[in-house]
Amino acid sequence: MHDPFNVLFLCTGNSARSILAEAILTREGQGRFRAFSAGSHPRGAVHPYALDLLRKRSHKTDAFRSKSRHEFEGPGAPKLDFVFTVCDDAAGEACPLWPGQPMTAHWGMPDPAAAEGNEAERHLAFADTYRMLRNRISIFVNLPLASLDRLALQERLAAIGASPAPAPTH
Repeated sequence: MHDPFNVLFLCTGNSARSILAEAILTREGQGRFRAFSAGSHPRGAVHPYALDLLRKRSHKTDAFRSKSRHEFEGPGAPKLDFVFTVCDDAAGEACPLWPGQPMTAHWGMPDPAAAEGNEAERHLAFADTYRMLRNRISIFVNLPLASLDRLALQERLAAIGASPAPAPTH
């Protein structure tokens, strides 16, 4: 039995996508994974639509906060096994050298916080992002991690992020 894998979802603002991914993996990982999220330039607050969506989907939201990736770089930080960037801005930045050389992949998707339109359309953007992340995270948690060598696992992680996002359900 392996200790839970530590997974960091990294984005620029750490207000929407990375927070949603942290919540989804916490639930989907069923104790096999510990999820974290951070931003390279955190906005300082979690987007209220993200919190609203998570509450409606019965996620606990009291512990979520917008935080810097620097919390995961220093002494006392959890040893990361995986780091996934979930937005294009974070993927384009110079990534830090993470202690322990975790597996990394880019799982970029549109920023729901940047969605335009009326309130219903903006809420729908968050729901679509949640659905896309849940799909990718479900594939990830079902990978046969114990039987994949590092190269094969890296290829699988990259393929998850390269797969086209499913069509919206509305």
